[in-house]
Amino acid sequence: MKIYISNDIEGLAGIVDWDMESGDTEIFRNLYNEQLEWVLEGIQKSSVNEKITDILLVDSHAKGNNLSYDRLSDFDDRISLLSGWPREDYMMSCLDNSFDQVVFVGYHAGIGKQGGNMDHGYSARSAYKIWINNKYQNETTINVAYASEVGVPVTLVIGDSALKEQLIDEHMFDSPKYVTTKKSLARYAALSFPRKKVRTATIDAVKEVLQNPAPYSTLPIPKLPARLKVQVYNTAQADAISQLQDINRIDGRTIETTANSIHDLMNEILAIVAIGGTQGRFNGA
Repeated sequence: MKIYISNDIEGLAGIVDWDMESGDTEIFRNLYNEQLEWVLEGIQKSSVNEKITDILLVDSHAKGNNLSYDRLSDFDDRISLLSGWPREDYMMSCLDNSFDQVVFVGYHAGIGKQGGNMDHGYSARSAYKIWINNKYQNETTINVAYASEVGVPVTLVIGDSALKEQLIDEHMFDSPKYVTTKKSLARYAALSFPRKKVRTATIDAVKEVLQNPAPYSTLPIPKLPARLKVQVYNTAQADAISQLQDINRIDGRTIETTANSIHDLMNEILAIVAIGGTQGRFNGA
């Protein structure tokens, strides 16, 4: 068996503000690595541990240079670590159908979710809202669609309460096992649950999905070709993005295009985010 783990930070316990990355870097990185180690503990304690030959960790926050190769390799010698930026497919780089399951760690609510701690969509400076076929999406649902197109189910999501509300209560993607790390209260506030509680829940959930994946193995794929619509933060970003081929500008901040696959759609989003990010400075973003 091969396990693919895509890792972000905004949905982790103990992290509530992006300022921690620069102001409390050591604490921030320890929280990131430690909570991923709890996932690895779950793998090691599962009844299928001996069948697992490969574990690919994908550092999917910011420039993807947050996880410690030495620390995680020492924890489990089956680890491979994908780091750095830019890269094709970003949060889902190097996923193929040789993998058996995908796990999302530290995922968060999409932009605009009331009470969502550090809510955003791929970039807090570029993409505001994203729609596929006129249906609102967050990072999780887009990444799930990508994994589904590859043919690998996302069986477990570990993140904050606001993302759980979007996925489960609002039925954006209600089939995975979910572990809640904290109660989101506001954009820069959350109630992180006791460390022991989150660690135990993580280990138990990993064991469950590995040992009995069938209930969590749906493969939702949007209708193709898909219509992608993105609202960016400012008109300067839309000015630049609308110069790309096959981009239609709907209004001052909204652009749209079509894609024939989720792979193409994902990389359209990444290109839009990258170009938009270079224009954010014009309004101080």
